[in-house]
Amino acid sequence: MRSRNPKLTRREFGRLLGCASLTPMIPRLFASPPVGPIQFHNAAPANGLDFVLRNDARGRKYQVETVLGGIGVIDFDADGWPDLYCVNGAALPSLQKNDPKFFNRLYRNNRDGTFTDVTQTARVQGHGYEMGVAVGDYNNDGFEDLYVVGVHGNTLYRNNGDGTFTDVTQAAGVSGANSSGHRLWSVAAAWLDYDKDGHLDLIVSNYCDWTPGEDPVCGGLNDADRAYCHPDNYRAERMLLYHNNGDGTFTEVSAAAGLGKLFGKGMGISIADYDCDGFPDIFIANDNDRNLLIHNLGGGKLKEVGMEAAVAYNGDGRQISGMGSDFRDFDGDGLPDILMTGLRGETFELFRNNGKGGFDDASASSNLLGMSRPWSGWSCGFADFDNDGRLDIFVACGGLDTNEPQPNRVLRNVGGRFEDVSAGVGSDFAVSRVHRGAAFADFDNDGRIDVAVSSINGPVELWMNRSPMQHWLQLKLKGTRSNGSALGAKVICRGGQRTQLSFVANSMGYGCTSDSRVHFGLADERKVSLEIHWPSGTVQELKDVVCDQLLSVQEPPPQKPAKQ
Repeated sequence: MRSRNPKLTRREFGRLLGCASLTPMIPRLFASPPVGPIQFHNAAPANGLDFVLRNDARGRKYQVETVLGGIGVIDFDADGWPDLYCVNGAALPSLQKNDPKFFNRLYRNNRDGTFTDVTQTARVQGHGYEMGVAVGDYNNDGFEDLYVVGVHGNTLYRNNGDGTFTDVTQAAGVSGANSSGHRLWSVAAAWLDYDKDGHLDLIVSNYCDWTPGEDPVCGGLNDADRAYCHPDNYRAERMLLYHNNGDGTFTEVSAAAGLGKLFGKGMGISIADYDCDGFPDIFIANDNDRNLLIHNLGGGKLKEVGMEAAVAYNGDGRQISGMGSDFRDFDGDGLPDILMTGLRGETFELFRNNGKGGFDDASASSNLLGMSRPWSGWSCGFADFDNDGRLDIFVACGGLDTNEPQPNRVLRNVGGRFEDVSAGVGSDFAVSRVHRGAAFADFDNDGRIDVAVSSINGPVELWMNRSPMQHWLQLKLKGTRSNGSALGAKVICRGGQRTQLSFVANSMGYGCTSDSRVHFGLADERKVSLEIHWPSGTVQELKDVVCDQLLSVQEPPPQKPAKQ
């Protein structure tokens, strides 16, 4: 997690000399920033989102203090308006939520631009020092459930469908302990149907072996000299894979699925079918350890292929402080690519899917290499903020400690290369905080993607998208034979000017969950055709779909064979 600030390699130095990506770092004195094509305005806390992420740091420099901050989008009342769940820390060293200021918070979207805190009624205030959240309908009852991960304990909240949740962790068997009962430090989790049996399973990324009483002192014995320890001081932990038994319980199957010997210092998780074989694959960003790409072989078997696929390390063959990740098609070639953030002095990594079972380093050719170097990136995500049909990038930025606040970044996709347009996004966007989580949704259902961002010991931000209107289309898919959340479904959108690919996948960034609705920016297009590949294998086609609407689509029954 702690950046070593490595020197520029020859590869990086040559790229930096050949591009103009350093110029945005030079202050333009006496000039107002230009108004860009992407515009955001922070609506919190005036809209009722009054959450503050608290890490209880008091100078001891416990390792957990720097890496919390996951947030999640959940439509818990199924009214079609995205709600927001914010994960919080706890007291140290007890790891207990002994004060309401440490409660996780659930905010209901009032459908008028405001939110109401319904945490107490919903009974989802949490239990300990928590990190991230995953959202999915694991029991296919039509209501989204919450899986909250943290330090030495995870929690599964079943949505009762009446505005309340029930903690079913123990009965379901997903507490986050390993097979020997050792309690792990989990950072992120994702729902996916890895065996395509119609029930959502869970993948959990665990960080390192840590307890408050055994935390080493780094940097110096005096309080003023203490620093957060480098991840090399800690032992890596195994990932966890829980198989959904279809009866409300889960079985931990990491070893049986082929992941039993897989260790890492796991952070952000993202899901996509990178080789187009119909099975969802998993990317896990690791903190100063090799990244993991878990190839789904089918039949319930998985294999880690990060080295072979060339995503284990950055373009220089080095490991970095991998934090957040996303897994989407940024260049429009029909193949999902991988974005990963790192800390200041490193770079954000972009791996382009080459269609041959592997990836090519696209950090330099996309302009991310030099442009990202000054920033410490945590949560991140691809989204088409200006609805021009190309996926842009949002990165939540902030250093390790309170003396390293940074503003967030917006990187606009200009034909496969990115431009930092943050200076022109809005007058209030330049606020510097120790940002962590970022979750994406169209909170006001106006066809423009908004972003919620958490910051350590700071208020939550809700960046409402106020970019000029262009055409768009959003899809809410509901599985019948497939899992109810339709996670893993592939959607191809064809218009007159371009074809776009998207997956129903909500795990992205750093310990965060975004809206599972599929969004397409359409620019000037007014009608498109859709091809939906459901996880069950059913392929559904929709012709002449009119733009500027949220379309709900239910998986059709299998076609009966024609009579001979």
